[in-house]
Amino acid sequence: MADNNTFLQPVNSFEDNMKMLDQMLEFKNLLMIYSSAMKMISTRLQILDEDYAIKNERNPIHSIKSRLKSTASIIEKLHRRNLPVTVESIRENLHDVAGVRIICSYLDDIYDISRAIQKQKDLKLKSIKDYIAFPKENGYRSLHLIVSIPVHLISDSTEVDVEIQIRTIAMDFWASLEHTLRYKNQIKNIDEIVDRLRYCAESITELDLAMMTIRNSIEKDDSPSDIRSQLVDKLKKLEKDFK
Repeated sequence: MADNNTFLQPVNSFEDNMKMLDQMLEFKNLLMIYSSAMKMISTRLQILDEDYAIKNERNPIHSIKSRLKSTASIIEKLHRRNLPVTVESIRENLHDVAGVRIICSYLDDIYDISRAIQKQKDLKLKSIKDYIAFPKENGYRSLHLIVSIPVHLISDSTEVDVEIQIRTIAMDFWASLEHTLRYKNQIKNIDEIVDRLRYCAESITELDLAMMTIRNSIEKDDSPSDIRSQLVDKLKKLEKDFK
């Protein structure tokens, strides 16, 4: 019976060497395509943020991070699911090889950005998981979208999946700490730490809601009261944007 793990086939002949090189090139090309899709999503998000800044005089996106899964992580995940380690298997079964994380300042910005992403006509929403409305048991909160975007190559175009995570600064801080502890060996009082992390996650939710309420109050009270003030403010904004 043939081994489905084509990246790991033993090399016994010249033909085997050629086949392995072809597979390596195919895999390298696949990672290039995922990297291109990730860059395209990041660029679109930067454009959205600039559009918000001009029209709403506020940037909803605090920062954008991106990452491409390592070869070792891809193979490990396929093995864990008892799936063949092939290019076809990666494309069909893994939807988070390319990942983009959006960090927002405020809770409502998360859903504004999500709606703006979904309005883009050549993006296809494949799934959405709202871990903010329905947090994971450990307290993890974030909005996850899987979208596919067309990547145009020399001879053809291909649809590529990208995972987009959207969360606040506080949620990202919590997730980074939880991720570090999860992979740390020999943690003492692990049950106590898990409980404290869950409590911190709940506190963060309250903090995010409080900060959003304060922002809304400031924006409401800070509105110009006359047309002259509005005109001056808009002129100052234009001067600032084009410097």
